[in-house]
Amino acid sequence: MNAIISSQQLLDALDARVENHLKAAIDIFQNLEENLLMRKSPSGGWSIAECLWHLNSYGDFYLPEIEKALKRNQKRSNTFKSGWLGGYFTQLMKPGAKMNKMKAFKSHTPPIITEPYKVVALFIEQQERLINLLKAAQASDLTNTKVPISISPFIRLRLGDVFQFVIEHNERHLVQARNNLK
Repeated sequence: MNAIISSQQLLDALDARVENHLKAAIDIFQNLEENLLMRKSPSGGWSIAECLWHLNSYGDFYLPEIEKALKRNQKRSNTFKSGWLGGYFTQLMKPGAKMNKMKAFKSHTPPIITEPYKVVALFIEQQERLINLLKAAQASDLTNTKVPISISPFIRLRLGDVFQFVIEHNERHLVQARNNLK
């Protein structure tokens, strides 16, 4: 059962996480040599640049959809309750000690990257945009405002769930990217 929580508490917690993602991008990834950004994981996984490209591809979809949803709904609610499907998708993305491997959809699979610094710069830009959207969402109803998902425009999740999903997904791949530095 999903508990009802304070919208402000949720937004503050999510904002703190995005600030950490932004800080990692600026302090770590932005200053790496190109060969380190492009180096494949020893386990055969994506390089740092590929992880960030993948996240940017989701940002390209979700950030405009969140903006549209925020423009449609300006009524405020003080509480948020996660939906069962949104909660499920969010839990699926949570990084853990042993992350389940998932196959990326073709449209979100990184191509051959030729300009890794542009990929990092876009990720930084998207994290700044996400912080602004979280601030704008303080005037919205996180439960009743709906956002379509990338795999099907017919499935719409609660705005609070979409924020949580996107941020957990970012966290998952930032863990993967950081592991490439070990």
